[in-house]
Amino acid sequence: MPDPNVGVLMFVAHRAMEERVLAALRAAGFDDVTLAQGRVFARIGDGGTRLTDLAEMAQVTKQTAGFLVDRLADAGYVERVPDPTDARARLVRIADRGRVAQACAARAVAEVEVEWEAHVGVEEMARLRSIMRQLREVTDPYREVGEGR
Repeated sequence: MPDPNVGVLMFVAHRAMEERVLAALRAAGFDDVTLAQGRVFARIGDGGTRLTDLAEMAQVTKQTAGFLVDRLADAGYVERVPDPTDARARLVRIADRGRVAQACAARAVAEVEVEWEAHVGVEEMARLRSIMRQLREVTDPYREVGEGR
């Protein structure tokens, strides 16, 4: 069997990270978050994000994004607020409970990165991060929106 292509290799690592984050959230009592909800949640900007933009970034329909945001809002992770730049629009913003969950997820991500660094070495991990940033320049049309996420 040939080696998987680079895209598959990146997806496998990404999927492992997602699974660890979801496990950490569940262990911390946030057991009502689904993978699909998490993928939309992770794209919410610091000042809030319009639903149409969330749908586009998550590559789902507006209806799907709306359903996922509704479930996140029902659970207290996000809230819908008026968009200060457009009185007709609303933003999805992370609520207090969502910020606590976000901090839990960030700790899980940091733990995984420490483990990966221990496995491949400090220099290789730094090199990987540098290469991935370079690839992001040509693969992520939303990089400005989600900087640091």
